[in-house]
Amino acid sequence: MTLTAPAVSAIQVASVPAGHPYVRNVLSGTGIGVLPDPTPPGARDGRWWPPVMCDAAWVAAHADRFDVMHVHFGTESYPTSHLRSLVHALRAAGRPLVYTLHDLENPQLTDQAPHREHLDVLVPAADELVTLTPGAAAAIERRWGRTAEVIPHPHVLPLDAQAPAGTGSDPYVLGVHLRDIRPGTDAVRTVATLLDAVDRLRARGVVAIGRVHVNERVRDEAARDQVGALIARHRDTTELRRTERLGDDALARSIADLDVAILPYRAGTHSGWAELCWDLGVPVAGPPVGFASEQHPDDFALFDAGDGAALAEAVRRLLTGTPRPGSAARAVRQADRRRQRVAAAAAITAAHTALYERALSRTGKVA
Repeated sequence: MTLTAPAVSAIQVASVPAGHPYVRNVLSGTGIGVLPDPTPPGARDGRWWPPVMCDAAWVAAHADRFDVMHVHFGTESYPTSHLRSLVHALRAAGRPLVYTLHDLENPQLTDQAPHREHLDVLVPAADELVTLTPGAAAAIERRWGRTAEVIPHPHVLPLDAQAPAGTGSDPYVLGVHLRDIRPGTDAVRTVATLLDAVDRLRARGVVAIGRVHVNERVRDEAARDQVGALIARHRDTTELRRTERLGDDALARSIADLDVAILPYRAGTHSGWAELCWDLGVPVAGPPVGFASEQHPDDFALFDAGDGAALAEAVRRLLTGTPRPGSAARAVRQADRRRQRVAAAAAITAAHTALYERALSRTGKVA
């Protein structure tokens, strides 16, 4: 019997992280190898943060295992000096750095100064830069004089998953998911705006209700309590659903039940949430924070937080011609979007492959 050695991928990537759904989806179906996330000390299985590979000592010890390092998320775990050391270690090892700038503002942080310092290290040092929208690319060009390649966000709902079409209802359901109320979430003001918008819509004959989801365990308990107090005064038109953190399937079902999803952002640049809503056929209303409105502009309406009239008008525009939850038309829309996602996946993966090849060619390394 002749044994055949396993195929070795042409390019091995140390992705920071590897286990995030975004990373898995941009490289789906490719022959590129992605190193698994080392488990951080004391972490449970499956947790990638703080990212172990984002470390100069790790690079020095494992440089023979990868060709390119690609940083996405998790740098907030470290001080700026740590990232400078990482860049120096990559240079010493002859390994190029690719950086996807997802966030000009980090929604995990209240104080953006550390994040800005991190960007001032990583953006100039990167051999190749990526971002998700033309607006973000223009901001990068203005601030650092660097050109970032725009590669759209990939699908969020797995391509082989059955998309929930939602449960129908007589009133239009306008929903916001506050989740664990991270620093970039403007929970109280968003809910107050939703309540005002619902009242305005009902006064104009549009029978709408609000639905607010929030985790039992949150980072900002005071905000959660204020949200609860607001909704208690509007029980006839808005419901509060407090649950444990929803898994992926339950989360998709809860979004699919909505006529319009409302983003509660205070800070940030792009939105994976908007992408999941697009996969599910649910239009989105959001504040002018970052460039989320550029991701799927035909399915996104802007409103200023605190302006219930603007949100009501945004909802009215989005409801026009939009298939309702539980309808055959909603299922048709989802199927069409699934086809678009499948077609886009190959292009997104090819764009990343080309990035890695360019980065390697600059260092003189042949994959």
